[in-house]
Amino acid sequence: MPIVEKETILSAFGPQYHEVAVGRIAMLKGPLKLECGMEVSDFPVAFQTYGTLNAEKSNAILACHGLTGDQYALGTHPVTGKPGWWELLIGPGKVIDTDRYFVIATNVIGGCMGSFGPKSINPATGKSYGLDFPVVTIADMVHAQALLLDQLGIKQLFCVLGGSMGGMIALSWAALYPDRVFCAIPIATSAKHSAQNIAFHEIGRQSIMVDPDWCDGKYFEQKKFPVKGLSVARMAAHITYLSEHALHRKFGRSLQDRERISYGFEADFQVESYLRYQGAAFVERFDANSYFYITRAMDYFDLTQNGGLTQCFLGSKARFLIIAFSSDWLFPTSESRVIVRALNAAAVNVSFAEITTDKGHDAFLLDEPEFFLTVKGFLRGAAEKRGIA
Repeated sequence: MPIVEKETILSAFGPQYHEVAVGRIAMLKGPLKLECGMEVSDFPVAFQTYGTLNAEKSNAILACHGLTGDQYALGTHPVTGKPGWWELLIGPGKVIDTDRYFVIATNVIGGCMGSFGPKSINPATGKSYGLDFPVVTIADMVHAQALLLDQLGIKQLFCVLGGSMGGMIALSWAALYPDRVFCAIPIATSAKHSAQNIAFHEIGRQSIMVDPDWCDGKYFEQKKFPVKGLSVARMAAHITYLSEHALHRKFGRSLQDRERISYGFEADFQVESYLRYQGAAFVERFDANSYFYITRAMDYFDLTQNGGLTQCFLGSKARFLIIAFSSDWLFPTSESRVIVRALNAAAVNVSFAEITTDKGHDAFLLDEPEFFLTVKGFLRGAAEKRGIA
């Protein structure tokens, strides 16, 4: 099936309906058997590539995005106009040097930037799937990515890496396709989603559901969009990505554009204004139903079931670097240590680094020099073993 360059699709973000160029789209023939029991064929996966694939096809790196990311790891995002989410890490001469490596970033299935998701048209109805879209899991996302690599002719990844949900995807790649991964870097993640994190996701989903413009997920048909609900969901989630120290350092109790409190309920404090901005900006680039599906995929993630975590990696020849951040309370260091112990028990080559920072969970997306040096050093050693010049 073909890979389409610069395909234009009808998209919807916030109250606006407009067309956006989503870059490259691969139409994957499949079939793909989903964990929910459904089977899908002939479905799109949107992706971007950076750098050049070498003749041996041995320098491919799969960069996996988090909950609200997409295929635009670097370059200008076509909707927001902002730099890609890993612009600090990927690029010519950077930690993941695109003069040396061929980087692939996909929009996961269930997403809203061109990949098969709840915005896609259901051929049975001629309308968007909405909540009729099948529930997908992290494993389903990985299997779809594997089909894309098959189409690109890449038999083995040099590295798969990602933070948060991207770390779950990286772990799943190593567990599900051990012969197709030379090395893996799961960052700020865990082997299963915690009760606390499931609870935060449920708050977000309920915020969307109580918005009258959600229309039971059929807002496209009603020409509406749950702007307020999705905005509140983003605000609540965004707090979890930061640390108390980071919030205090950035905002403290500073007032927003005023000298004294108003004795009302406008945004008196800078932190209130910041969260409102984050919520408003988010609805311009993300789909509410995709938020449902992707948060649910994370909730269902649990590599510790069906024989235990160690069993997942027995016999694996991949090299691992597990990275945690000291101030990350969403995916604390203790959860990374569980992964490290399981890999050690499976006699797998694993390194571990806890980066000391006050930037919280989002540190993997920010300017964090120790993090950059750690990844760069690991990739250099792995590239030598791989024989990548």
